[in-house]
Amino acid sequence: MIVLSTMDKVLKKYVPMTETAFYILLSLTIPRHGYGIIKHVDELSEGRLRLGSGTVYGTLTKMNKDGLIVVFADEERKTVYEVSDLGKAVMRAEISRLKELHRNAITSEEEFV
Repeated sequence: MIVLSTMDKVLKKYVPMTETAFYILLSLTIPRHGYGIIKHVDELSEGRLRLGSGTVYGTLTKMNKDGLIVVFADEERKTVYEVSDLGKAVMRAEISRLKELHRNAITSEEEFV
């Protein structure tokens, strides 16, 4: 019987990552609250990706439960989150996967022109 480590389980659950999860983790390299994440993702994507508060808070709850993020501060009416070491490891795996996709897309781009 194969026993998966916590890291293996989390990688299997999150990689490949949804665009929402990717941008939320990308936003939490510095501590932010939900609305700050929404604004940051809007800026990063130049308005292409507009996250709703329900989506953000649902994803934050799931990521916090899975250990990808931690509560940095619990202020009045605002919970501030930050990416954890586990979350950083998952992002490294996802970035590596995205780099491979990018390399292969560039290599094959001419075949689709």
